[in-house]
Amino acid sequence: MNMDFKRKLPTPKEIKEMYPISEEIADVKKANDKEIQDVFTGKSDKFILVIGPCSADREDAVLDYISRLRNVQEKVKDKIVIIPRIYTNKPRTTGDGYKGMLHQPNPNEKPDMLKGLIAIRKLHMKAIEETGFSCADEMLYPENHRYLSDLLSYVAIGARSVENQQHRLTASGLDIPVGMKNPTSGDISVMMNSITAAQHPHTFIYRGWEVESKGNPMAHAILRGYVNKHGQSQPNYHYEDLMFLADTYAKTSLENPAVIVDANHANSGKKWEQQVRISKEILESTRYSKDVYKLVKGLMIESYIEDGCQKAEEGVYGKSITDPCLGWEKTERLILDIADMR
Repeated sequence: MNMDFKRKLPTPKEIKEMYPISEEIADVKKANDKEIQDVFTGKSDKFILVIGPCSADREDAVLDYISRLRNVQEKVKDKIVIIPRIYTNKPRTTGDGYKGMLHQPNPNEKPDMLKGLIAIRKLHMKAIEETGFSCADEMLYPENHRYLSDLLSYVAIGARSVENQQHRLTASGLDIPVGMKNPTSGDISVMMNSITAAQHPHTFIYRGWEVESKGNPMAHAILRGYVNKHGQSQPNYHYEDLMFLADTYAKTSLENPAVIVDANHANSGKKWEQQVRISKEILESTRYSKDVYKLVKGLMIESYIEDGCQKAEEGVYGKSITDPCLGWEKTERLILDIADMR
C-alpha cells in the first residue's frame, strides 16, 4: 500500500475515559435531545435553527460565538430551538485544502489527528458546559461518530456522502435527528432513498463489530440546492420545491416527514448575505400551505462573528476560513425576525 501507518489512535471509549462528561452534563444533553425530538415528531411547534460557522476553526472564537447565541436563545425560547453548528471536519470538493479541526487543530500547522480528536471533544464539551448547548456536527467519517456521541444533539450527512452505504447504515443506529442532504446533482430520489435506509434497521460492520441498528425515525431531509450540468448553482428552497418534497413524502411510509432548509451553499450560490432573504422567503412559504408548514422544521444558516471569509493565514478573529458566513449583527437581527415571523 502506498501509505504510512503513523500510529494507532485511541478508541472512542479511551478518549471518553480521558475526557468524561459529568452526570449533570449528560442530563442537559438529554433535555436538549427531548426538546429537539419533539419538534421533529410534531409534539412541539417550535422552529429549529442549525446555525454557526461553516467550519469550527478555533476554540476561542467558536465558544465566543456560541455564548452570543445563548443570549439570543433566551429571547426567542418560546418559538425557536437553536442548535449551534460546531463542524469539526470539513468535506472538500477536490479533497484539497483545510479539512477541519479534526485534521488540523491549528489551521496553520500540519495535520495531527490525535491532537484533533482531543481538540474536537474538548470543544464540544466546553460548548455544553459553558452555554448549555449540545451542538450539531457533520458526519464526514461515520466511524468517528462515537468520539462525540455523548455530546451531539444533531448530525448532518453532506451532499457528497448521502449516497454512501456506511453513512446511511450508521445513521440508522443513532438516536438523535440525522439530516440527509440532497446530493450535489439535486436528485431528490437519492436523498429520499437515504432517509429510507436510515429509518430502517440493519446488520452491518462498524468499527470491527457486527452491529444491529434499530432504525432512526428522526432521519429527515435537508435541501441545500444543487449544481446543474453547466456547474451553475440552482436553488431548491422555493415554495414549489417545498410542495414537491411534501408530495414526495406523502407517497412514502416514512416516519416524521421533515425538512431543514439550508439557506447557504447552492441555495444562495454561496452569496452569504442572501441567507437573510432566503430564510424569510421560506418562512413566508410556510404560511401558504399547511403541508409545507408541517414539513419545514427549521433552517440551516452559516454564520460567524464577522461577515464573509478569509484565508487561514490572515487570522481575523471570528471570520470563516472556509465558506463565507453571515456576521453576528446580521445573524442576531435575523434570528429575532424569524421569531417574529413565527
